[in-house]
Amino acid sequence: MNKVLLMGQANVGKSVLFNHLAGAGATVSNYPGTTVDFDKGHMMLQGKKVDVIDVPGTFSLQPKDRAEEVAVKMLEKEKGATVVCVIDSSKVERGLYLALELIEKGHSVIIDLNMADVAENANIKVDTERLEDILGVPVVTTVAIRGEGLKELVSRMGEAMPAGIESITKRVGGKGGTSTHS
Repeated sequence: MNKVLLMGQANVGKSVLFNHLAGAGATVSNYPGTTVDFDKGHMMLQGKKVDVIDVPGTFSLQPKDRAEEVAVKMLEKEKGATVVCVIDSSKVERGLYLALELIEKGHSVIIDLNMADVAENANIKVDTERLEDILGVPVVTTVAIRGEGLKELVSRMGEAMPAGIESITKRVGGKGGTSTHS
């Protein structure tokens, strides 16, 4: 892995996460031909320097505005990158659409359920193990603003591998899309 893309909707903590991962070596750039900004920096992962890119916020891979167009173009340009799909833990259902699109397109994905403190304060509990079983991709929780969970996120980035939507269907197939987990 030589690139990590931080993707997700606006206001899910991608930039805070980026600042923790990339530290002081970050630069702000305009995507060529646009006025849309993105941040790029570096982090060390397993002794290797890895590019980290804070992709503009997007709700889906069907762009509705210029920032979303840039996000989709960056994803296409960086085919082999690991994608950290950052989701607001208190609004998981809103972020899962993008996560499923990324998985369906065969990207190497790890899901970061950020703002776990907000979910906890709202008495929202997410069964991350079950979500990981269903989606077939690593799922971690973080509170990026406090730096919580970042070590696990970084250590599990290497587990992100292309899955595809078929693997999800196989895992939940035969259960009518519903299942119980004890």
